[in-house]
Amino acid sequence: MLTIDKIFQASTVLKDIIRPTPLAKAYGIAPDCTLYLKPENLQNTGSFKLRGSGYKIAMLSDEEKEKGVIACSAGNHAQGVALAATKCGISSLICLPDTAPLSKVEATKSFGADVCLVEGCYDDAYNRALELKDEKGYTFVHPFDDEDVIAGQGTIGLEIVNDMDDIDAVIVPIGGGGLISGIAYAIKSIRPSIKVYGVQAAGAPSMYNSVKSGKIECLDSVSTIADGIAVKKPGEHTFEYVSKYVDDIALVTEDEISSAVLALIEKQKMVAEGAGAVSVAAAMYNKFPLAGKKVVSLISGGNIDVTSLSRVIERGLMRSARIVNLLIELADKPGQLKDVSRIIADCGGNVTGVHYERGGTKSVNGCFLRITLEARNYDHADEIVHALEAEGFRIAER
Repeated sequence: MLTIDKIFQASTVLKDIIRPTPLAKAYGIAPDCTLYLKPENLQNTGSFKLRGSGYKIAMLSDEEKEKGVIACSAGNHAQGVALAATKCGISSLICLPDTAPLSKVEATKSFGADVCLVEGCYDDAYNRALELKDEKGYTFVHPFDDEDVIAGQGTIGLEIVNDMDDIDAVIVPIGGGGLISGIAYAIKSIRPSIKVYGVQAAGAPSMYNSVKSGKIECLDSVSTIADGIAVKKPGEHTFEYVSKYVDDIALVTEDEISSAVLALIEKQKMVAEGAGAVSVAAAMYNKFPLAGKKVVSLISGGNIDVTSLSRVIERGLMRSARIVNLLIELADKPGQLKDVSRIIADCGGNVTGVHYERGGTKSVNGCFLRITLEARNYDHADEIVHALEAEGFRIAER
């Protein structure tokens, strides 16, 4: 059973395993509140997962340690189990789908685990892990629905309250619910007046739907750039704790997540994965009543693939009108491109891409000019559009 004493014990056990992640004040991200960040993206292995797996593994019996542990994950949990097991001198086997990025496979190996690549998707790897657990007698380390794992994650709640005793609210990402269960239990046990809010991606609202309906629900599919919280079904333990201790849950869109990742890079010089940035997105876009409050957003992880990061940044730039795509209808005659470029330059915009399209206009002599440009913000983009229209150019699409 989860108790506050167990979470305090986990805090002691984890001292030699985890890295301190003190609160950092954020500037210019959520102006309506005073925002602080709990940067678990700077944790060993790049995410909070080391806490839960570290405590779970440390609590195993000598016989269980002798046989080793097994887990299934395509990301942060795999690395957390691998490092925690290695630090305790225990063998670990991680089942990964063969579609997992090579970088994650190699990172898991680098922390001392053996890797079993399983043909298919995550569910296939999960089923294979359970088969091997029964065959070899391994202990299975669940990514979220285990009370020792939840207690390990709850140490974050203790640290937040210890670092700052006048907090009004804490915002936490939700996937399967292990992280927010531990944090909410710890905080409500010590300071019940602090609000604990959860955030899910709109493309994977499993806990949100379950809490709203009052029973555990399983999604048919999930689709989000926040792959670390793309969970179809919450756990039985975590559903119970979230229902009891979490004050509210909100959803954030893909554009909002991308904007939060970009804001963290620009304002805080901090890289977060999509799952880690949802708590910041919730503060940025006023998903909870935070005006005038002192708020902590948990950055749960920073393990984002470089190619994914570039796409997320581009989407964030488009969401904030820093990158603007215009389709301009004009007469197909010399000098048109020159005039369009002049107007944009006079307004302080910067053209980064041009594509000429003939056909599709009402006029036989018409054409389309598709332009990508850089602007400062929405107001600046509007200024450029109005300047183009003032000189007779029709904006067909924006």
